[in-house]
Order: sequence, then C-alpha cells, then structure tokens
Amino acid sequence: MSGRPGGPRVSGAARATRRERTTRVAPRRARAPRFDAVELSLAHGLFAACAEEMGVTLMRTAHSPNIKERLDHSCALFDAGARLVAQAAHIPVHLGSMPRAVAAALALAPFAPGDTILLNDPFAGGTHLPDLTLVSPVFLAPARGRGTPDFYVASRAHHADVGGAAPGSLPLAREVYEEGLRIPPVRLMRAGRIVDDVLRLVLANVRTADERRADLAAQLGAQTTGARRLGTMAERYGGGVRGARALRVAAAELMRVTERRMRAALATLPRGRWSAEDVLDDDGRGHGPIRIAVTLTLSDGRARVDLTRSDAQTAGPVNAVAAVTRAAVAYVVRGVVGEIPVNDGMFRPIEVVTRPGTVVDPVPPAAVGAGNVETSQRIVDAVLRAFHHVLPGRIPAASSGTMNNLLIGGLDPRAVAPFAYYETLAGGHGAGPGWHGEHAMQAHMTNTRNTPVEALEHAYPLRVRETRIRRGSGGAGRWRGGDGVVRAIELRAPARVTVISERRVRGPYGLGGGHDGSAGANTVSVTRNARWVTRRMPGKFEIALAAGAVVTVASPGGGGFGRPPRRTRIRS
Repeated sequence: MSGRPGGPRVSGAARATRRERTTRVAPRRARAPRFDAVELSLAHGLFAACAEEMGVTLMRTAHSPNIKERLDHSCALFDAGARLVAQAAHIPVHLGSMPRAVAAALALAPFAPGDTILLNDPFAGGTHLPDLTLVSPVFLAPARGRGTPDFYVASRAHHADVGGAAPGSLPLAREVYEEGLRIPPVRLMRAGRIVDDVLRLVLANVRTADERRADLAAQLGAQTTGARRLGTMAERYGGGVRGARALRVAAAELMRVTERRMRAALATLPRGRWSAEDVLDDDGRGHGPIRIAVTLTLSDGRARVDLTRSDAQTAGPVNAVAAVTRAAVAYVVRGVVGEIPVNDGMFRPIEVVTRPGTVVDPVPPAAVGAGNVETSQRIVDAVLRAFHHVLPGRIPAASSGTMNNLLIGGLDPRAVAPFAYYETLAGGHGAGPGWHGEHAMQAHMTNTRNTPVEALEHAYPLRVRETRIRRGSGGAGRWRGGDGVVRAIELRAPARVTVISERRVRGPYGLGGGHDGSAGANTVSVTRNARWVTRRMPGKFEIALAAGAVVTVASPGGGGFGRPPRRTRIRS
C-alpha cells in the first residue's frame, strides 16, 4: 500500500480505477419522473392515506378522552418548503392553520434524522395554547443525512390542560399569559432522543402531567408512523435518492394541478364584490357585540376576502390569530367550489386580508383561547353569508355557530389527583335550498365527536344526567334547521367550571325567508335547603361549584331556509 504522505492510503488497483473513471464521460443526470393523471391520483391517495394512518396511530395510543374518544387532533404532510402536501379528514381549524406552524419550526433548521419540534405559541404558528403541535423532518435518502429534509410530518392535538388560570386552559383571560404555558418552536426530540429538559419544563406547568406525557408520546408515535409510511412510498418509486426525488416531484405536481383546478372553479363564479357581516355576542369580559365584517371579491379565478373592517381586538379571549382566520376562510371557499384536494395549491388563489390589532388578527399579548373555537365559527358564518349573495341557490343558513366549550377541573377523589375535562358540544346544522339541517352535529371548524358517557364517567368524577336532542330548536322554514343538543353533567367532586359559548343572545340566522334557529342556553343547578335552585348563566362564565351541582348546556339549532309553508286551516 502506498499513497501521499499525510493523506489516506490508496491501493495501486484503486489508483488505476480512478484513472479510468476520469476518462469516462459523466453520465447524464436522470430526468425527473413524470406522472400522468392516473399515477398522480394514486400518489395523492397514498399521501392522504399516510396522514390518515398517522391519525389512527394517535387516536389508538392517546390517553385522554379528548383525543382518544373525541378525536380532537389532526395530521398532515408538508414538503421541504413547509407547503401542505396532504392532510387527513380531521379538524379544519387545525389543518388550515398548520402550515404556519411548520414554517415557524423551520427557523430551527438545520435538522437531523430523529429531530422533532414542539410548539403552541399562537403568535408563532399555533392556534391557541391547548393545541400542541409536533413537526418532524423526514429524510428519505439516508445518504443526505443532514440538511434539508425531503418532507415534514406534523400532528396537532388539543391537550385537555396546559396550565394557566383555570383547568382546561381556556379561561376568560385578558392576556395570553393567563391561558397556559406558551411554547415557541423548541426541540422535543434530538436525533431520536427526548430532550428531557424540555419535557420536564412542559410537565411542570400543567395540571395533569401524566396524561400530557402519555398524549405527547402518542403524538410522537404518529410522527414515526408518518415518516415510515413516506419511506414505504419512496420504495414504490425505487427507494433512496431516486424514490425521494419522485415523491418530491409528485407532491409539487399535485399542488400545481390543484391550483389550476381551484382557479378554474373560481372562474365559473360570478364576478363582483359583495359584503356581509355577523357578530359575536361578547368577549366574556363585558364587551359586545363584536362585529366580523367581510368584503368578498371574485375575479380572474381568484377570491379575495377582506376582513379589515372587523372590530378591534378585544379585552377577552375571543381574538382569532391570523392563521385561524385564514383557515376559516379557506374552509368556506373550498366548501363553495366543491371537492378540491386540500394542499398548498388550493390556498394559492385565495387572498385573505386582515388588519393587525383586530379581532381577526390580534397582536400580543391578546388573549386568544376562544378565538380558535368561537370566532373561527363566526368568520365562517360571515363569509358564507357573503357567498349567499353570489350563489343564493347553494349556500345554507347558519349552523349553530359555536363549539359550546365545557371545561371542568378539580381534584379527583378516586385517584387523589388533578383532573381536567374538556368537551365541545354539537348543535344544529343550517338548512339549505333543498335539504333540512342535520340534528346534533358538530359544524364547520370542528370535526370532533361527543365524549361517550361511559368514557366520560370512567375518566372523571362526573355523572351525565342527560344527553338528548333539543327538539324544536331548529329554525322554521321551507326546509327546517337542525336541532341542537342538551347535555347536563353532575359534579361528583368540587370543581371549577368554565363555559365558553356563543349564539346565546341571538340564534343562527336563517336565509331566504327562513327563521333563525333558537339561541343556546346555559344553566347551573344547586341544592339549597333541600330544594333545587336553577340559575340562568351567560354565554361565557367561570364558577366554582360544590359536589352535586349540575351544569346544563343547551346548544343552538340551525337556521331555517325559505319561507315556512302556510298552514292550511281545516274547516269544521
């Protein structure tokens, strides 16, 4: 063996081989793979199935009923530029806002295999503090090792408590600091190992640390599932660098095709400018009503939604960060144009204009906990109302317009440990031109289930006294709005209760001569001198209650559509 002094040793045979290689013509770089319509449709299905399987993993391994039973979580895939590639059919308010979270996570680059970023800061890619988001880079070509990933996988789950002034982390706060632990993008995993300092910091600031640890572990499992499935997809296209490149090309082409389809669909709509508005009841701090004003412009295959005339940000927690506002607008536009794949291409022809310092684009330190769950719904109602002027024969009346957030927390005497229960309750769907509204369904920006009675009573010191459809709460019309629900829960231990709900002053609007749906109602019942005393509560309240108290939430019905038919008098 011989070689240059101080350099690596190279055998004579190896030197000869090197000389031969220098005389060869460098091979041409392989052309980027092409995808016809069938292959592209298959790739779209595989990407979406990957996100769906992430969701299944998260649901099956989560600990808290809110994630395991209510499915309050979402999963999606992104390319190296934080552009949405595919999502599972999960929660619209999560998915439409998640690209901001992935973009915020990219600030910590460069990444290595096994890294995972955690964040929840509403002003840095989050929505509200209970929604913890994980973002993981995926390297499909091992030789690349470090640098720019091929893709990112992301999961977002609503954790039942992340600290703050009240159990459940949705207090009637004045500032975001009261709402819980605020986490900018940080590494939760580095090279496949948990960063213990970060995890300990998170768990030290929540009421239910064991549950949070278990749910975060479930999210990490979902991240692993997504990365593995992307690896399996790459193998279909040759594996290694070749397979990774093929997937990147497929993702980019899917976005281009979706953008063309979205522009073509928008181009079929009438051109013009239309305005609409709706209001929130109040901000939970004594101020209201709060106006959401929309100006919709359609032209040249584009939709421009201007919300700059909306009211200023509020003292209470109903402020919706810009990412939530964009998610609500995109949800409506997609619903109007029809079945378009949801990826970055779908968003490109949609322009959302907001003004910083308003209820739809607040600036720190605004409280934002209810903006994600309540104001997002009212943005949907306002944008739909604007589209009703464009397409009066296609747009339904308003659905319940609230997630009816119910939070109960205290000390569970069975385990002598803190508990935090969170649930959103269904309402009535709005009727449309040709159909009645559905009863007892979650609407629009949430896509969750109710917590089964058995699971709720097993997990918490609570008893469900009543769950039923609120008959007659849907608005009258040629087509009747759907009915809301009634949920009554008895406390089996002293607890603090928070309710954040809307449509308690006026019910969801009807259209085309249809009547409004019934407004919702909240009550608290306690025993005094061996007699039940029931107190009507506002739409948003916090209260400490003793064991035996009953909290009842009656959700709004949907609006009716079309003038109600006249009753025919029967002559005697």
